[in-house]
Amino acid sequence: MTNNQKLEAFIPFRRSDIIELCLKEGKLSTEDTQTFKEFCQIISAFYHFRFHKTLEIIKDNYAVFNPNADVEPLEEPSLDQYSTMQSKVVETFNHILERANYIQLSKSIVDQALGKKSLINLRTHVNFNDFDQFLCYYRGDTTTTTKIKKFFFWEEERTIEIFERIVLLIKFKGKGYFRRKESSQKALDELKFTPGKMYVYFYKSIPKFDIDLLFPNIKTSMTWKDRLLFGVPAIGAAIPLILKTLPNILLLIAAILLVFNARDLIQSLNVEQEQLQDIMPILVATLSLGMTLGGFAFKQYSNYKNKKILFQKDITDTLFFKNLANNDSVFQRLIDIAEEEECKEIILVYYHLLTSQTPLNPEQLDAKIENWMQEKLGIGINFDIHGPLNNLQEIQGKIEDQANEPKVPLLSYDQQGYCHVIPLKQARIVIDWVWDNAFQYNGKAL
Repeated sequence: MTNNQKLEAFIPFRRSDIIELCLKEGKLSTEDTQTFKEFCQIISAFYHFRFHKTLEIIKDNYAVFNPNADVEPLEEPSLDQYSTMQSKVVETFNHILERANYIQLSKSIVDQALGKKSLINLRTHVNFNDFDQFLCYYRGDTTTTTKIKKFFFWEEERTIEIFERIVLLIKFKGKGYFRRKESSQKALDELKFTPGKMYVYFYKSIPKFDIDLLFPNIKTSMTWKDRLLFGVPAIGAAIPLILKTLPNILLLIAAILLVFNARDLIQSLNVEQEQLQDIMPILVATLSLGMTLGGFAFKQYSNYKNKKILFQKDITDTLFFKNLANNDSVFQRLIDIAEEEECKEIILVYYHLLTSQTPLNPEQLDAKIENWMQEKLGIGINFDIHGPLNNLQEIQGKIEDQANEPKVPLLSYDQQGYCHVIPLKQARIVIDWVWDNAFQYNGKAL
């Protein structure tokens, strides 16, 4: 069970559902209904084209940073080119996430995650000095109630904070940094990431205070509670074992002292010299002692390894089935989300201005759309009004395709600050003109 805690700009419904919801209101005539569908279709195609260009920028610049790349560049980029390419990836990444209505996560929340636990009881450490770049975005800051297994069949019900979606971009420093940092070549080879590469992760339903587990350079260890639960029984089992083998330990020490002719020290151990005449019992006692202590140490080591495996299983169970995409595939997913969000916002703004009986300024339009979403879908959102208004104002084209014909924007403002959109048929013609003139290879001037 989940509960929304904060209003966000993300619209949790498909674009086709939003269009259908507008049409079901019955405010458009039969003819306008078909024109509205065509307007939505071409505006969606236009933004698909625009975001495809964004994706191409990502692909061209992310290739050298992709740890999963299966192609190689013809020429390695220079240091200046390398820095420029990294900047373009980060800039485009931020642009996509903002268009997708995701919220940037502050590093303070990540720092809190390192000190608190939600589902996995582990001590964690993430060295942020390893990163050349770190960005994190999320959507859906909610709470959920879950059951956590405690002892045997007893389960505890706990309410935890989660992020419904979370995206991380991590650019690691180069090989030189890690070569200086690691104590040996073996340690460098055992890194779970490739220095100098950029890792991008996309997860769902991650507890807010377990996001530290998403980092590839995380180091985990037992909590003090687990160490006590592991160590106290071990000490308790070791004490009687040591007491039981103490006579054999004394015989061993006395035999060593006899070799060095330290008879006074032998007498202080209260060991009779007759016991030292036959060396075989001492050797058997020594061997028995070694096997006993070795077996006990092996058992404790096995317990430690089993505990570590259980910890890794907890992490795998938490993250494996919640992973949505990695590296270059993340950009594909986010581009699709951003495209959907842009189109949904534009369609909602255009529709409500088109069907409103009275002029609306941006604040009134924003409130109208939020109330409409609450009434029709039962959800509260913090609608991003300025983005779609700017987009509609920037889309300009010609109604009559003539050389001296001025361009007309889909949206404009009057002197009182009220928003106005052009009629449906004209809007469809304008966006169609923009689409037809996306490329000017025939020499035709815009």
